[in-house]
Amino acid sequence: MPCWTSFAPPAAPPTVYRALDFLQQQDLVHRVERLQVFIGCDEEAAHSHAAQFLICRTCGAVDEVDDHAIAVALGHSAAAKGFTPAYATVKVEGTCAACVAAPAAWSMIASG
Repeated sequence: MPCWTSFAPPAAPPTVYRALDFLQQQDLVHRVERLQVFIGCDEEAAHSHAAQFLICRTCGAVDEVDDHAIAVALGHSAAAKGFTPAYATVKVEGTCAACVAAPAAWSMIASG
């Protein structure tokens, strides 16, 4: 057990959620509802951007994408339908490069 836990009691859930809400309002974290997690905002991404995530179904890795063209295309599609979006989150589920490469690596080891 880390030594810092002896100095402070564990934070109560309301305190943690207030902190996460604050970080989300500051565009420092994103909530990925599909996984019920918060992840830190990509340092290179411009803040106040539409969130776009690549979610690996095999290992659960989440990678943030900051592609302005995706946000613009989604905005145009919404406008064409007369819809005014408040916020957009794009989640793409699939298999990450590491998981795609893993079976190939194992088959090379087995045949070697």
